[in-house]
Amino acid sequence: MAASSSRALLRPVRRWLRNRFFITLGMRGTAPINPAFGAAEGTPIDRHYIALFLEANREHITGRVLEIGDRSYTERFGVGVTRSDVLNAVPSAETTYVGDLASCPEIPDATYDCLVLTQMLHYVFDMRSAVGEIQRILRPGGTVLCTVPGITQVSRYDMERWGDRWRLTSQSAAELFATAFEPEEIAVSTYGNAYSSVCFMQGVPSERLHRTKLDRLEPDYQLLVAIAATRRTGG
Repeated sequence: MAASSSRALLRPVRRWLRNRFFITLGMRGTAPINPAFGAAEGTPIDRHYIALFLEANREHITGRVLEIGDRSYTERFGVGVTRSDVLNAVPSAETTYVGDLASCPEIPDATYDCLVLTQMLHYVFDMRSAVGEIQRILRPGGTVLCTVPGITQVSRYDMERWGDRWRLTSQSAAELFATAFEPEEIAVSTYGNAYSSVCFMQGVPSERLHRTKLDRLEPDYQLLVAIAATRRTGG
């Protein structure tokens, strides 16, 4: 009886310790706490940063919008969307176009006011051609909102299907988009810090991090690189 009472008394202490020292107590050898980016227990840290970026740029998600993969972010952040289309590598119920972003001639020139491209560009081998296609299918004055990984693990699921190829920095992202957009029409921002990068690599969900630490930005630790590039009017 005494032993069971002691265990009951210690249970809240153990729970507090697990929550307070989640990373230290959760690690076992060299394996991550959660190999699936933390998705099994909450919101992956990169998705938290993507939401911050799209929230800050939601005025661009309007009119005719094309999203890559699905239309979840268009529905979440779009304002005054008149048409919502999807480009995907494989068919699905909500897919408008099935194809490769590096070459999508089935999409007419100057069709969209906004492209939402989150964590997809790094799967494309010929990223320069993909950026050229993005510029082509945007209307003059239209904007692409793109995020790419900086510090991250490999996505085994994607690598085995269509490839997981590239990691970018703010410099390489700006240079890449400057091959199709005017440099003054490109805005590159980064998200992350040393602490959130370590947590992301361990698969710790964003809900377990204090917001003051999570949202601190340290440009030398670029967990996520975000690009807003606008096609010049008349260009």
